Amino acid sequence: MSQILFKGEPIPLVGNLPKVGDHAPDFSLAAGDLSELTPAALRGSKIVLNIFPSIDTPTCAASVRAFNEKAASMKNTKVVCVSADLPFAASRFCELEGLENVQHASTFRDPSFMRDYGVAIAEGPLVGLAARAVVVLNEEGVVLHVELVNELSDEPDYAAVLAELTQ
Repeated sequence: MSQILFKGEPIPLVGNLPKVGDHAPDFSLAAGDLSELTPAALRGSKIVLNIFPSIDTPTCAASVRAFNEKAASMKNTKVVCVSADLPFAASRFCELEGLENVQHASTFRDPSFMRDYGVAIAEGPLVGLAARAVVVLNEEGVVLHVELVNELSDEPDYAAVLAELTQ
């Protein structure tokens, strides 16, 4: 079991992060239109899974904006922002912000994604939400890059993600 920090206090996580070189765990998430989003639907493109607790926090919102601007403009790349937020809230945020280069996927129907990707917060006031992480997959679903952000209120390392996407 790994852990992160929230305001300097340790928070245990459930599950294990996927490892670079492994095939990414399968998942079924709710897309913005409430349809099912699976890895099969994303095959053929590099995928950035931008995983976070909630779009309604400043750091999570900043990461969505940053990936919309930076990674989503790269060729053959899709950015999927994953949280427990309902698709309606995430869609409203993207519409208000004018963000068109990312898509949101929600764990609300099946929270097993968080456990399978090692980001499920195990206890405390944020239980049921995901820790902040980024997982980059190649066109066949093999893990190229993994980052679990140590302090929940910090943003991910965008430069590392972009470097992986340009290789």
